[in-house]
Parts: sequence; structure tokens; C-alpha cells
Amino acid sequence: MPESGFVSDEKVSGMLGAEAVSTPHDVVATARRWLDEWGTIALATVIKTWGSSPVPVGGQLVIGPEERFEGSVSGGCVEAAVITAAAEVMASGQPKVLAYGVGDETAWRVGLPCGGRIEIFVERLSGRDDAAYLDAVIEARSTRSLLIVDSNLASGGRTLHCDTDAYDSETAQQLSNGACVLLEGAGDRRFLQALAPPVHVILIGAGHVAQVLADLAQRVGFQATVVDPRTAFSSEARFGGVALRQDWPETALPALGLDGRTAVITLAHDARLDDETLPIAVRSACFYVGALGSRRTHEKRVERLRQAGLTDAEIARVDAPVGLPIGAKGPAEIAVSILGAVIKARRGA
Repeated sequence: MPESGFVSDEKVSGMLGAEAVSTPHDVVATARRWLDEWGTIALATVIKTWGSSPVPVGGQLVIGPEERFEGSVSGGCVEAAVITAAAEVMASGQPKVLAYGVGDETAWRVGLPCGGRIEIFVERLSGRDDAAYLDAVIEARSTRSLLIVDSNLASGGRTLHCDTDAYDSETAQQLSNGACVLLEGAGDRRFLQALAPPVHVILIGAGHVAQVLADLAQRVGFQATVVDPRTAFSSEARFGGVALRQDWPETALPALGLDGRTAVITLAHDARLDDETLPIAVRSACFYVGALGSRRTHEKRVERLRQAGLTDAEIARVDAPVGLPIGAKGPAEIAVSILGAVIKARRGA
């Protein structure tokens, strides 16, 4: 497993151009499209990092002919060298594990506070089996299903699992939480890439808090959907690229699906929207349910929920007043406190 020194900024700039460290596109969708177009491509995946790294384990870069690429494995530090190695992998079909030391000066210029080391697995994709692999990843993502890609780093052999039954309890727990795992045995290194669906934050009520919270949720990698039948509130002009549902919760929530990676938060200051949403949410598998409003507002809400037939245990699932108790004032700070509560619940902190 060779290790090289860092790649110079000049080489990175010359090979990749100004768009090298721009926001990555959908790497898997691009890979599938390029596989149809060119027949043979390469996929590079971060499998291990030491020190500072702007791209986490599991980050990917797809490489096509003539140094075309999408995605990132280091934010610009070693992409040029990886693209060069990928050309060799595409020609030979033999996968490679690349190890790089990133010097402090280069690291600083591409946004790392200090240098570090990184390992990257590069594999060739071609033919029906690899097309089926990419299709499986895309399908799992569209259905919000867990998919584990188990790759042998020496041979490039790959198996797919839709559950964690093949692994010990500690590894299974990590994979269920969306973490990738590098298994290192004597002469046998395997990389387990957990392709778990993103946390889905569903916001009921398209007010000012929802505007900020939807944006923050997407910035940390969550999926966000805003539900509000009041079209003056839930307009494209107010929410940009956020997914919108201009339906009542009783229609929208079953259609969206409430699984164990979903959080539902009512922000509407509207009793009818609360009363439609909360019974559905607390009786679902979603991991977090929150409701905006003062303690007095929540006391009235609790009475209505009891009258609707909810049990004390079901009502206790509602985090209200929603958010972490940080003394938040105004929509932006309230949104921060709510996102913090969602992250805390997701991490089990």
C-alpha cells in the first residue's frame, strides 16, 4: 500500500480547475449515468482518516474518462493524485488502496486546520453487476432503506446486505446508526459502508421558525419537508429548494412515511394542525416529536390530546416546549435550539 507525499496546489489547480472543491453533486447518480455513457468508470471512497479531514469516512469521488470527476475525497488536497490512480485502476481492473500524508501548508489552503493522513479505496465499475450495484444503492435511497456495502479491499469483491444480521452486535449498532466500519484482520481488510437514509425532519407550519429550521436541517445533512395547507405560507418563494406539501397533516404524513429516522415538529401556532399531527406522530416509529408553544399552550394541547384518546405515554413522547433550554429568542435562535434537540435525540445523548 504505497504512501505518497502531498500533492502540490499547482498540480491540483492545473488538473482540476476552479470547480475542484465546489459542493459535490450526487456521486452515485452521476456514476450510474456515466456507467451507461462510457462503460467503465472508477469510484474512490474514503475508508480511513487520521487528523483533520474535510471529507468524512464514506465520502466518494467518481472518475470518468479524460479526468472527468464529481464529488470529493479530501476537499482538494489529493484529488489530482486519486484521479491519476483511478485511470490505472480503470485500465487494469485491479482495485487499489491509496494512502496519503497531507502537509500542513497544503491542508490549510484547502480549509483544514492542520495536516493529516487519509486512506482511499479505488475500484473499477463496469458491466451489469456494477450497474446493478449502483441501482441497488439508488433504490435503497429512494425507499429510505438501509443498505450495507461490504467490500473486500484486496480483491474488490462486494456483497450487499439490507440488514445487520451478518455482523456482531457492536458493528451492527454502528452500521444501524449510519457509520462506516473498517474491519482489519490478518490479511483481510473489509470496508463496510452503511448507506442509511438521512434523518427526515418534517415541519408542520410554514412560519418564520420553519424557514430557518428547514435551512439549518439541510445544512447538517438532514432531509427537510415543510407541511402547511395555507398556501400563502407554504410558498416556493418563501422556502426556495425545501420540499413543500400544501396538504393537511392527516393527508401529508401517511404519504411521507414516518420511520425510525424521522422527526416531526409542529410550528404552526394552530390548534387544528397540532391536533391532526401529534396523534399520528406519537403512534408512529419516528424518533422525535416536538411542538412549539408556551407551557400554558402545551397544557391546553395535552387536554385536547387526552380528549382525543391519547394515553399519557403517547402524550409524553411530545417534547414541548420544543427545543433545548438555551434561552432562545427570535426565530433563528429557536430554530437552533430545536435542531439541537433533534440531534441530541438522534445521537441518544
